[in-house]
Amino acid sequence: MLGTLVKYFEQGGPVMWPLLVCAVLGVTFVIERAWALWQAGRKSDEFMARVQDALLQQRSLSHARQLCDRYNIPVARILKAGLIKHGTSDEEIEKAIEIAITHELARLERGFGVLASVSNVAPLIGFLGTVTGMIGSFGELAQAGLSNPARVAAGISEALITTATGLFIAIPVLMAYNFYSSRVQRFILEMETAANLLLESYAVIESSGAAEGPRKAAAQG
Repeated sequence: MLGTLVKYFEQGGPVMWPLLVCAVLGVTFVIERAWALWQAGRKSDEFMARVQDALLQQRSLSHARQLCDRYNIPVARILKAGLIKHGTSDEEIEKAIEIAITHELARLERGFGVLASVSNVAPLIGFLGTVTGMIGSFGELAQAGLSNPARVAAGISEALITTATGLFIAIPVLMAYNFYSSRVQRFILEMETAANLLLESYAVIESSGAAEGPRKAAAQG
């Protein structure tokens, strides 16, 4: 198998080197983003259930902040940004949450530009190899005519190998990019849900008159 790949690499010509770079970048960032997104969402459901209980049932902002510190996930950091601003105006709380969401999105989407670039550039490089291969084939055809079809076939082989390689790299990278984008959209929904839950909890706690203790605890933290 490895020998066959090396053979194809040699037959593909110099264009195979930039394609190799694209392949290495694609595999690296696909694996890295898979790990990062798995870590970001592996305990989000558990956290949301526990923090909802702390805010709506126990009505304890201090307990909610402890949960945020315990869970190192994006939705927890979003809620913590809002909890830190408890006691200020709704506008300041919402602004703090929006800033935190912007930072978390930047972290979640890190490397997406590389994946998008690889999925777009790899086929173009492959098509470039197709053009150079066909130019070589016609050059050989002009010099040797049909007396040496093997030399002409070598250029055609180069053209087909580079095209296939570019598509082989781009297709799985593009699929991974689309899948990760859908995962990020899910995280956005979770963060918006958590922000709304926090604002609703503030209203419930303050209307019931049970916010004094939690407010002091949050301010001291």
